[in-house]
Amino acid sequence: MSRSKSRIRRGNILVMTALLMTAMIALLAFAVDLGYVYAVRAELQRSADSAAIAAAWELIDKDGPAGTETATSLTSSAASVASQYAGLNHVGSHSPTLASNDVTVGYMTNPSSPSSPIIATPTGSLPNAVQVRVQRTSEQNGQINFFFAKALGFSQSSADAQATAAFLSGFSGFKAPADGSNLNILPFALDETTWNNLQTSGTDGWCYNPETKTVSAGCDNVKEVNLFPQGTGSSGNRGTVDIGCSNNSTADIARQIVSGISPADLAHLGGTIQFNAAGEVHLNGDTGISAGVKDELASIIGKPRIIPIFRSVTGPGNNADYTIVKFVGVRVLDVKLTGSMSSKRVTIQPCNVVMKGGIYQPGASHSQYVHSPVWLVR
Repeated sequence: MSRSKSRIRRGNILVMTALLMTAMIALLAFAVDLGYVYAVRAELQRSADSAAIAAAWELIDKDGPAGTETATSLTSSAASVASQYAGLNHVGSHSPTLASNDVTVGYMTNPSSPSSPIIATPTGSLPNAVQVRVQRTSEQNGQINFFFAKALGFSQSSADAQATAAFLSGFSGFKAPADGSNLNILPFALDETTWNNLQTSGTDGWCYNPETKTVSAGCDNVKEVNLFPQGTGSSGNRGTVDIGCSNNSTADIARQIVSGISPADLAHLGGTIQFNAAGEVHLNGDTGISAGVKDELASIIGKPRIIPIFRSVTGPGNNADYTIVKFVGVRVLDVKLTGSMSSKRVTIQPCNVVMKGGIYQPGASHSQYVHSPVWLVR
């Protein structure tokens, strides 16, 4: 009897060992497949993030012809870029594709709020946000296949990831960026009338090449204007404004042309340049542009900058007071500050500019072609 009981005990132990081993193998199979699913989910999120960010940058169209964009054309190009970048980030060794309803291009009233919804772009506005979904489902790109869990009756799993990227465009002024960098604002003001009439009275004698980022003579279908005041008959006495101390020297202006407005410059204005309740900023200035900064202006040809637009000027010479009503993005195309007054020029055209330091105000109309960098909202 003792031998029989011993054999039974050994048999029970073997059975229990086999059951434990089976359970451990099952758990290991689930662990391996679960780890794979988590890895694929991370890849889905990476693909969605990169696609949303790239598509939102496409909406800014930094090198495109500013002022000619439409909501329809931007939406189409952003959706195309989203599909391209989603596919560049493999998910489970496969290049994912996007369904038509996986990309939403629209408008966020307040991108600073993660809960702000994406709505249809209002008439007169351009889209500023992109939401992308990347799927591994039976309907799109196929489900995630298991390896070992198939033996236990589990073969596939579905997963998806979403990302929303956006940027800001309505600013009520500027402050020093948190990273301590400068503001790429040129200390030269253009009158509001000339800016508003640019599309009807501007010229088109220069061409910007977005591939080489160079400027040459020719047409690019973007109108231009001369920032230099053409004698006493110039509209509104265009000239230099003091974004800094009230007695900016030529050396200060030259530095700001090349390097931008520094936090130290802003400190002279209380740390910000911001429109008041009447929608105005008052800056001391000096009518005219000195030939002493021609080399500095020539050094930024083709580069994006921001200039102030003024409505009126009071006071003579270096005691002039400029009433600024808007900041706009431009690109310098040509500089000639020698020779006769009528031949002098600082030719500019509208240009989309990306810059940190903007003070966002929903619905603000005090900036044009000026945008914040793109970021992931959610």
